[in-house]
Amino acid sequence: MLELTGLTAIADYFVICSADNTTQVKAIAGQIEESLKKLAFRPMRIEGLDHAHWVLMDYGDVIVHVFEQETRAFYELEKFWLDAPRIAWDENNTTALGGPDKGPLPRRGH
Repeated sequence: MLELTGLTAIADYFVICSADNTTQVKAIAGQIEESLKKLAFRPMRIEGLDHAHWVLMDYGDVIVHVFEQETRAFYELEKFWLDAPRIAWDENNTTALGGPDKGPLPRRGH
């Protein structure tokens, strides 16, 4: 865990993505949840699906933010982590996010 001004960080990774509209935001969040569920990963909590301008999916060590474009531009969440390392992701090579040896996503939740 990272140490930030005396507080322990709650996540190792933030995934931030956006969509053109709320329908796409819901579809992306749904696909993430469905794909991870097949791998036995359950979210600890999901917030924001009602209005779908910003959906937050808490998977423990990984927090996923799915934004509507306008909402993402308004909050500029990335500005809080300008000095954080960026990890390029490729669906065919997920080793950057860990694997069986690292296990960044806890197998818990609902």
